[in-house]
Amino acid sequence: MVLKSYAKINLTLSVIKRLKSGLHNIQSIYCLIDLHDKIFLKKIKNKNFDQVSFSGPFSKDINKSNNSVKKVLNAMRKNKIINDYYAVKVDKKIPVFAGLGGGTSNAATLLKQLTKKELNKKILSKITKEVGSDLRLFFHNQGYQKNLRSVIHFKKKHKFHFLLIFPKIKSSTKSVYAKVKNYSKLKKSLNKSLAFRKNFIELLLNSKNDLQSIVEKKHKILRKLLININEFKGCCFSRMTGSGSTCYGLFVNKNSSLVALKKLRKKYPKFWFSIAKTI
Repeated sequence: MVLKSYAKINLTLSVIKRLKSGLHNIQSIYCLIDLHDKIFLKKIKNKNFDQVSFSGPFSKDINKSNNSVKKVLNAMRKNKIINDYYAVKVDKKIPVFAGLGGGTSNAATLLKQLTKKELNKKILSKITKEVGSDLRLFFHNQGYQKNLRSVIHFKKKHKFHFLLIFPKIKSSTKSVYAKVKNYSKLKKSLNKSLAFRKNFIELLLNSKNDLQSIVEKKHKILRKLLININEFKGCCFSRMTGSGSTCYGLFVNKNSSLVALKKLRKKYPKFWFSIAKTI
């Protein structure tokens, strides 16, 4: 069985406060994109351990003994969702430590595939604690993370095109969040009707990623890169996703993003580039 495990982009990200657990409460509008890892899944007979392996351009950056795939399989058995053991091979096309949620996506994809009935909130919370706080995001293609326990699904899905650039700077989520000093105000609700594309883009333009300035301060090239992306015709805005270091431009159409890719690839030949769209 072959599964697609999609990357995510944070269109906005507000850090609200640091919790007693050490985690940070955030609010984020996000979307899943068609950039994906492939997961090859097969049930193992007569064995009491999983066989987990990784291939692809970003496989070398994975912790082979402690990763999201092993964590979610163990968590599912612990919570009696599954009893069997599996051979799982992940072809890593999503950059690692890049703010695209590849590892958590792998876990969520397996969880959705192997769960025969809908998970209750209590069990999902337990698995989320063991795997990652953004696990819930991958159950919806577009939505709003209201807090660590609540994700609002957008019924109206907008189509966007993206230019993604990973400057091959590994960004530690824990280290970036540890440097947050200024917190955003909690929003009780999204004020505008986001079913209208104009309203949706206007909201995104008037928002930001609170973590971006922290990563920019440490890696000056990010600011320059984001400015360069934003200069192209058809780019609505440029931003960093998650805790970085992947930067993206949101474009009105694919052709505009391809023009930017061609020119910027010449300017930054050592960086990783990709074109993507919402799913």
